[in-house]
Amino acid sequence: MPAPLLKLIYKIKGADRIALITDAMRAAGLPPGDSVLGNIHTGLKVIVEDGVAKLPDRSSFAGSVATADRLVRTMIQQADIPLIDAVKMATATPARIMRVSDRKGSLVAGKDADVIIFDEDINISTTIIGGSIVYQKVLL
Repeated sequence: MPAPLLKLIYKIKGADRIALITDAMRAAGLPPGDSVLGNIHTGLKVIVEDGVAKLPDRSSFAGSVATADRLVRTMIQQADIPLIDAVKMATATPARIMRVSDRKGSLVAGKDADVIIFDEDINISTTIIGGSIVYQKVLL
């Protein structure tokens, strides 16, 4: 989405009324190359390049490969959205919309201990689900 449109949507709606969500297919987060949309055995063959999934003949987009960190990064870097609002649009706002804010969307005692730790470029280093580390980037 073009940066001016992202800025306009943010100006009109605000962080409380924008939810950053991803409907990414299985190729999300993987390097460019071949993948399958849908059932692994009978699904549609696609190619991922330039950050999007396309039909092999490149005649059409085939699905999203955008991850949540990419959405947050895009809002910050392209639309000049403050970090706190971009994170809110990926956490608290969707939790409220889905009516799970009693247990998700913020770091509050009594809620699920689901946390993602990232650096200043929104590169994820650690993922914690239910208080347990499920992913930690190996530093060389």
